[in-house]
Amino acid sequence: MFENLAREGASRVNDRNVVALRPGRRPRGAFLKQGIVSMLIFLIFDAMILAGMVGAFMLTRLATGDAWPPVGQPWFPPVLMVSTTVVLLASGVLVFLAARAWENREPRTGPLLLSAIALGVSFLLCQGAAWVTLFRRGLVLSSVPQADLFYLVAATHAVHVIGGLIFLAVAWRRLRPPREGQQPRGLLSTSGFLAVRILWYFVVGVWPALYLCLYI
Repeated sequence: MFENLAREGASRVNDRNVVALRPGRRPRGAFLKQGIVSMLIFLIFDAMILAGMVGAFMLTRLATGDAWPPVGQPWFPPVLMVSTTVVLLASGVLVFLAARAWENREPRTGPLLLSAIALGVSFLLCQGAAWVTLFRRGLVLSSVPQADLFYLVAATHAVHVIGGLIFLAVAWRRLRPPREGQQPRGLLSTSGFLAVRILWYFVVGVWPALYLCLYI
């Protein structure tokens, strides 16, 4: 009888250990780390502010009845805007693929993340070059009431892109290429990488809506 009880107790302990040490199972509180919660709270308030600015811009357009884009003014080429939008969306896809590769400890995590950063930088540079070109061609929006809100929203998104690229660069810098038999994944934590990805997904996801509301 004592032998049966001992075997039963050992079996329960072993079962518990197997469940606890199973590498594919994550603790439920892993996604509630302080960094992730802080990022979510920040983005919720940030989305509310952006929605308020875009709403004010749209209401001003309806109230004034002015044509938008302004008639007779140089404007952003549709081909450029569509292509840069595709580039930014592709950057978000690469970040997603990099996250999947990082979870599987694949060595392509670094190149994927670096490619996503390169696409984000390309988006920012192309947008900046377009703004400079339009100003040189005589883009003047001071006579339009909604111009201030347009500049404010565009600059706000540009700041978000810059901030997201900085966080992505820090995440890429802290990556360590995994090798066979190595347990640590580098200095980048799971919660930290998730917070960075959430920020970049927000930057990428909000851009199509801004493009439709502000540039068309």
